Amino acid sequence: MLKPGIKKPGIAINASRCMACYACFMACKDEHCGWDTALSKSQPQLGQYWMNIVEWERGDNERHIKTATVPTPCSHCESPACMKAAKDGAVYKRPDGIVIIDPEKAKGQKQIVDACPIKAVFWNEELQLPQKCTMCAELLDDPDYPGFEPRCVEACPNQALVFGDLADPDSEISKLIAANRVTPLEGIGPGSNVVHLNVPTCFIAGTVAYPEELDEVCIGARVVATCECGTVYETVTNWAGDFEFEDLPKNKKFTVDITYEGYKPARYEVTTDTDHYVGIVYLVPEA
Repeated sequence: MLKPGIKKPGIAINASRCMACYACFMACKDEHCGWDTALSKSQPQLGQYWMNIVEWERGDNERHIKTATVPTPCSHCESPACMKAAKDGAVYKRPDGIVIIDPEKAKGQKQIVDACPIKAVFWNEELQLPQKCTMCAELLDDPDYPGFEPRCVEACPNQALVFGDLADPDSEISKLIAANRVTPLEGIGPGSNVVHLNVPTCFIAGTVAYPEELDEVCIGARVVATCECGTVYETVTNWAGDFEFEDLPKNKKFTVDITYEGYKPARYEVTTDTDHYVGIVYLVPEA
């Protein structure tokens, strides 16, 4: 059983603080590769990522490219799809919410791997066994373990991973979640023991310039993005003439209006099916 004091152990993963250093990934490998624990068989050195660092490039134009990194372990779901797919109790959920794959009962049950919506369960071909993150519960249960965090959290140098009691509204983790944008991974419902924060959605960006022949960017132009849902976002162009609206809802139609005194307004229609850079908008003087 978990050490006293925490009813629902959880990890808050703040994607905006992740710098892709892979310290959490290596700490997980260090803890789980090469020997068995009370709750799992040894993780293979290759082919399994119990703490996976999901990375992707954002943007549809080389003039405005960003990257995103999201640490992604098992979410320890409120209603685990892997547990529903398992037979004979091969996957079980502890009273504290941590989801465990029984290393004996789960042998041969590859459907457990296929059931995970975020691909956080891996197949050990040699052992014929599905495997995943245990939230280091074998350490958290150990009264002699000197720390009180999973190894991935312990290793993070930038507080992108925070461990604590999700059941306590006054805990550090609960305050962190309340102060940030909760962004569940696709397929993961509410109530999981791993909570993702500030995962990027979509951006609309562009550059505003005076007439092309002047070869000069426009600073302080007003840019308004209006979503089909009615939400309005406003900004002004910066020192480089650039504007950006970040973390917009996906798959929505936006109208982008650009105005600057002495010049005709410009308008663009954009859909957030992906991240968009609308290009350089050259202003036209009013007649």
